[in-house]
Amino acid sequence: MNFKNMREYLAWLYYQYLLITGIYVLEPWEKSIFNSVLFSAIAMVVYTSYVFVPIHMRLALEFFSGIIGGQPESAMALMN
Repeated sequence: MNFKNMREYLAWLYYQYLLITGIYVLEPWEKSIFNSVLFSAIAMVVYTSYVFVPIHMRLALEFFSGIIGGQPESAMALMN
């Protein structure tokens, strides 16, 4: 894919973004505020997913492994 086709494709994607969100009717300063708020919200979601999802996945794995058949550490300590 050459540079011109890529640029046209990105321009088409941006145009679709404007149409789907309906911000093509806004003034330029309103577009910048809307895009800033949207970018901030997406950045916060990505950050919290990066920070908290692995912790919750580990806790869920420990919980379900205990239910499925693993014995808790306290039971193993009592056996020894």
